[in-house]
Amino acid sequence: MTSTDSYSARIESLRQAIAEADHIVIGAGAGLSTAAGLDYAGEDFRREFAPWIERYGITDLYTAGFYPFESQEEYWAFWAKHIWFCRYRTGALPLYSKLASMFPDAFVVTTNVDAQFLLAGFPAANIFATQGDYGCFQPASGSPKKLVSNREWVEKVLPRINDCRIPTDMLPTMPDGSPVAMNLRVDDTFVEDFRWQQQARRYTDFVGSASQERLLLLEFGIGYNTPGIIRLPFEQFAQKFPHTTLVRFNPNHPDPYLQDLPSFVAFTEDINQILNDISKS
Repeated sequence: MTSTDSYSARIESLRQAIAEADHIVIGAGAGLSTAAGLDYAGEDFRREFAPWIERYGITDLYTAGFYPFESQEEYWAFWAKHIWFCRYRTGALPLYSKLASMFPDAFVVTTNVDAQFLLAGFPAANIFATQGDYGCFQPASGSPKKLVSNREWVEKVLPRINDCRIPTDMLPTMPDGSPVAMNLRVDDTFVEDFRWQQQARRYTDFVGSASQERLLLLEFGIGYNTPGIIRLPFEQFAQKFPHTTLVRFNPNHPDPYLQDLPSFVAFTEDINQILNDISKS
């Protein structure tokens, strides 16, 4: 079913697919967090980042992540605020909590780095965050392949930000004193630590074991920035595996790249409304 079929028919197809599924995989991109209220350029951003907007002319958090700050004190002041805003400020957002209550046994693969699935209560063993985590520092060099939590540093630094800078003695380091970077996939120094490798294997094993049973793929908010991670593999699974249904939630890019998927449903409507409607008896 395409997004042009009647909404009620698509809702009924989704209800049936959920009821019949032996296994569920959730794939999520930035559009899901946007729908949940984590807006990288909205009112909250403009309020919290007013000093940076005025000083540097930044317009959104994504592009601001590449801003050429002149000093490390400026760079890490911005990132302390950025991490807090996206990772620690909100706790679990209601949309993610709703997904956790509806699909508690689903396996999650996500390009998001805000840890919302973990905060919402999905088991950590069932989450593969492919692109990193705002809550972790890694060695700037990419070696050794170790991650450390940054929460304590963020909480200490935030009150000390002054004029969009932090004191030099508060610049973050790894436990051995070496420089840190965010654990975000931006180049070949991105650290895929032991847990990342473990979750990659678990995801592969989950899909493999489910491939011959009734598998439901729920794809939320994934466009074409990194389609090779979730979007296109999901279409390939839906084409290849005999009892697999792909349901895509995407207001801008609902249509599949691969043609003639045996079981495909697309929604362009608001995700919150869709989840409410399928929950109704």
